[in-house]
Amino acid sequence: MTGVPASAAGGTSSANGAPASAGSGAASGGASSRGMSGSVSGGVPSGGVSAGGASSGGASAVGGSVGSASLDSASVGSASSGVGESGLPGGPRPARGAKVVAAAVNQASVWNIANFLTMLRLLLVPGFVALMLADGGYDPAMRSFAWAAFAIAMITDLFDGHLARTYDLVTDFGKIADPIADKAIMGAALICLSSLGDLPWWVTVVILGRELGITLLRFLVIRYGVIPASRGGKLKTLTQGVAVGMYVLALTGWLATLRFWAMAAAVVLTVLTGLDYVRQAIVLRRQGIAERMAASEETEA
Repeated sequence: MTGVPASAAGGTSSANGAPASAGSGAASGGASSRGMSGSVSGGVPSGGVSAGGASSGGASAVGGSVGSASLDSASVGSASSGVGESGLPGGPRPARGAKVVAAAVNQASVWNIANFLTMLRLLLVPGFVALMLADGGYDPAMRSFAWAAFAIAMITDLFDGHLARTYDLVTDFGKIADPIADKAIMGAALICLSSLGDLPWWVTVVILGRELGITLLRFLVIRYGVIPASRGGKLKTLTQGVAVGMYVLALTGWLATLRFWAMAAAVVLTVLTGLDYVRQAIVLRRQGIAERMAASEETEA
């Protein structure tokens, strides 16, 4: 009689073990561990208990597999999301071709409004010369059209540099073409005026000689630094434009006298600013040589 209740009790415990294992992983793990310890200590294998431990162990193994599978899927999800965002595993890093694309964009930026104005100023030069020399150069109507072309060229000279600096449109092409366009339109106007007898040749030689000399000087000292444009240089450019523009027009009377004094002021500013650029170039060269000598002494020490 005592054995029957014991087996019944064992059956009950095994039956109870199954729901526990199905209901909670922790509880089933505890029941299986107790059942296993009981069977080992008693030395008598208990089918119910071992069955319960097996079932609970299987459930625990299944639960662990599911949990690890969930973690693996989460890892795959995070990895896939990382790949989707950056194109490379391991986080948002720039693509290899990003620099190439950026370089292509910068190269395409050569075609901007500032460079367009510079090219327009270059194209106005032959048209200006043709208008100035039409009908012997003394037709008031043609001289008026020539003045309009010269005025447009000078205005675009002011705007293209401002646009390039303000909207970051500075390009290597603009650095080369802009000063060429400036000197081309001014040189064409001065040479035409002197060839027609309206302006003394020495004025043309002084202005063009100064422009070419300062440009050459900039290239000579560029390894030591850049000579910045001064306010005097900008005032000189404005005065030259006004004076030459007044000479292009067929003016008489007091306007002709006024243009004479405007040209005189332009010549004075041309000479003074040229001497100031020479001084800056000498100072810049001395500083550059001193810095190189100091750097070489530190290297030797």
